[in-house]
Amino acid sequence: MPIITGLSGNELYCLREKGFEPGNLVVGNSVFALGVVGGIASSLRTMGGGEVHELTGIIREGRALSYLRMVEEARRHSGEGVTGVTSQLIFHDSNIEYLSIGSTIHQSGYQAHADDHVFSTSANGQELYCQLDCGFRPVQFVFGNVAYSIGIGGGVMGALRSLKSGEVIEYSGMLNRTRHLALERITTEAREAGANAVLGIQTVISSLIGIQEMLMTGTASFHPDLPSEFKENPITSDLTNEEMWNVIHAGYCPIKLVLGVSVFSVGFAGGVKAMFKSFVRGEVKELTYLIYQARIKALSMIEEDAAGCGAEDVVGVKTYVYDLGGGVVEMLAIGTAIKKMPSLKVGPNNLIPQAIIKDVETFTNTVPYFGSVPGGGAMT
Repeated sequence: MPIITGLSGNELYCLREKGFEPGNLVVGNSVFALGVVGGIASSLRTMGGGEVHELTGIIREGRALSYLRMVEEARRHSGEGVTGVTSQLIFHDSNIEYLSIGSTIHQSGYQAHADDHVFSTSANGQELYCQLDCGFRPVQFVFGNVAYSIGIGGGVMGALRSLKSGEVIEYSGMLNRTRHLALERITTEAREAGANAVLGIQTVISSLIGIQEMLMTGTASFHPDLPSEFKENPITSDLTNEEMWNVIHAGYCPIKLVLGVSVFSVGFAGGVKAMFKSFVRGEVKELTYLIYQARIKALSMIEEDAAGCGAEDVVGVKTYVYDLGGGVVEMLAIGTAIKKMPSLKVGPNNLIPQAIIKDVETFTNTVPYFGSVPGGGAMT
């Protein structure tokens, strides 16, 4: 029977360089209904802002069930591993389908991190080549999630603070804790799996049933030459595996994903002045200053976080601005702290071209399909 795989030609080339052969596409799913009780409880929790524990738990359970079913299907196909794993949510009327998809790969005599263990990774075939070439062995696909709400005004104090210009400390504290929860959970899952690193972390913030979910996915991996301290506190990195190859080649190693959150308000008076300024041509200095200060505060937080873990640099830093309404903006800064670690080495050869060539999308559908989230496409 022919093999039905999601691997591209470039991925096939890279995996064969590491001794792997393609296997079948594997799928796991689970369909959940939130139910009336869960909906009422969640609505009450959203009043004050912060994590909505009921929804976090329900979403996590659904994602975990679909993932386990995908791995079991890979085991039935006698696969050594599953690559390119994704975790998606698809809406079907009042129900949510949790969907996990990946492609099995085979290698005769391959020894994974544990006996009879089907490894899984969020890395595609090209990324897996880079990871293996850096000496990391994939253990399993891991994720950390948190469902949260801003709440009604972020609480009374937050609402009062937003009447004047400057940082809204209550908002900043709540969102900073919420953002870090997803990172803590993905790290805990990796440690429990026996890994000492979480690589290729991707972060997605999505709207969901009147609230938001922050989801981090990545690959729990093991490197035998990492210091023992990382067994208890695994490395976390949002560098792509190709970027990580170059960082390690330069004598460094990613050690921690760092992020900072700052929420500022233009204030009532500032909002009025900015409104009048917008009727005439020229700079709106109040908004310029507000966004600048928010960005500086978020960057200072990741600098402090990096210094606390002994990093020498923070690379791949990106900043994002979110309008929370009412003249309140959130600034999120995220990057990966790195440290000199010359004991880690890449393979003896240069990175092959097939590992960095980006596949071209050859199918486009602009018509919304059944079960899609608003705007089209499955929400990941």
